[in-house]
Amino acid sequence: MKAWLRQAVAISTVILAVAGCGGNPGHGAGGNHTGQNVASFPASNRTGGAAAAPGSAGQGVGKDTSALMEYPNSPLPCNLLIADRGNSRLLIVTPQKKIIWSMNIPGSQGPSGANSLGADDAFFTPDGKHIIVNEEDNQMIGIIDIRTKQFVWTYGHPGTPGSAPGYLHTPDDAYQLPDGTVTVADIRNNRILFISSDGRVVKQYGTTGVRGHQPPRVLAAPNGDTPLPDGGMLITEIGGSYADRVDKNGKLVYSVHFRDISYPSDTQLLPDGNLLVVDYNTPGKIEMVSPSGKVLWSYDKTSGPGMLSNPSLALRLPNGNIIVNDDYNHRIVVIDPKTKQIVWQYGHTGVPGTAPGYLNVPDGMDLVPPSVPLPPGSP
Repeated sequence: MKAWLRQAVAISTVILAVAGCGGNPGHGAGGNHTGQNVASFPASNRTGGAAAAPGSAGQGVGKDTSALMEYPNSPLPCNLLIADRGNSRLLIVTPQKKIIWSMNIPGSQGPSGANSLGADDAFFTPDGKHIIVNEEDNQMIGIIDIRTKQFVWTYGHPGTPGSAPGYLHTPDDAYQLPDGTVTVADIRNNRILFISSDGRVVKQYGTTGVRGHQPPRVLAAPNGDTPLPDGGMLITEIGGSYADRVDKNGKLVYSVHFRDISYPSDTQLLPDGNLLVVDYNTPGKIEMVSPSGKVLWSYDKTSGPGMLSNPSLALRLPNGNIIVNDDYNHRIVVIDPKTKQIVWQYGHTGVPGTAPGYLNVPDGMDLVPPSVPLPPGSP
């Protein structure tokens, strides 16, 4: 979802317990799940392939959690997980902007320090006890135990892109499904992979190495693979600017062409059946679009403090507000869709940093589900 592909598109013609929102529609954070004991799963040595992944059972992804707002009077009504990519760390912050959990991602810094190799996205797994991340430029994905802050499962060979079994090439948006399967958008391989807990590819959308738009058989640089409540998937294709809804059997339901968005990122399905998508550009924009492609609402400020710079993911909060990663402005903002004004912000606009209240290219986020186990003394 990042700079190299943005350039390619331009050339081509053709993103304790802490009570919270309980997850968001379309994401892996669900309701009250029960998971297997992570102690039974070996820690990964992070050298490629996969250790056994923690499984999960319970309700499906995408549960409506509007009644689970911990802070109903706040523009951000719940706690927030942030993938602070440029600082190679994960954070959980409250609506009052207090850090209540954090983790540095080991071995993720580039040659010039903390920059491009941190966690690109981060989502809670269905059991609420783990976080799944993708390291896009490090060619790997992994699952982290929140309590121990240790990787318990990985897939990919760090720093080595490829298309053979066990390899990835620019992985984006990794999710764990309720049955323990992991999905990932493998951008440069033009495919979506479904990976079992023992590291086997058990299903695939797209044809490895073939770029085109014939979903789900052929895909053009997919950067989003959002799980849906019905067991299907919403795929975002950078090439050609499409979102494709696929049902649980792999059948195409519809494909939407975003006519005025050149770089769609991480499209989300809203409870009313419409789509929420961002344009990863500067100025960036946010749109709500119908399945027929009609733009129903947009946020498109081209100057001033409200202008977005390479936003990579937008989610609708249980209170109706829109939260968005404003990557290159080094902030996450909450926007009131009625007034189109920023009503909450974490990070200092245009100023990267590591101190509390600062971010550095925050590229991923998720709403904190109920009963996230934090170790004593967090962060």
